[in-house]
Amino acid sequence: MYAIFALGEHQYRAEPDSEVTVFRRDVEEGEEIELEDVLLVKDGDDVKIGTPKVEGATITARVEDHFRGDKITVFNYKRREGRRRKLGHRDDLTRLRIESINLN
Repeated sequence: MYAIFALGEHQYRAEPDSEVTVFRRDVEEGEEIELEDVLLVKDGDDVKIGTPKVEGATITARVEDHFRGDKITVFNYKRREGRRRKLGHRDDLTRLRIESINLN
């Protein structure tokens, strides 16, 4: 069984007892959250596709920890103009442990 859910502008695949890394959520570590924007649920051969969300479907997840991702380097360059610019950033991320996918 797995489900596709939306969180912010991104979509993620969730399976029970798996981990999903998402952008930072304002939730304390160890807390449970309910994700209600479930777009698709597949259980064996039974597939439910939402328009846009699956009615009554929720995902229960526990916040494992908050951390920072790897550094991303962005380099802009324009030839023959002497323009070089080097930037970098690290995303703030949250690791979620999927506990269950609920269909009501």
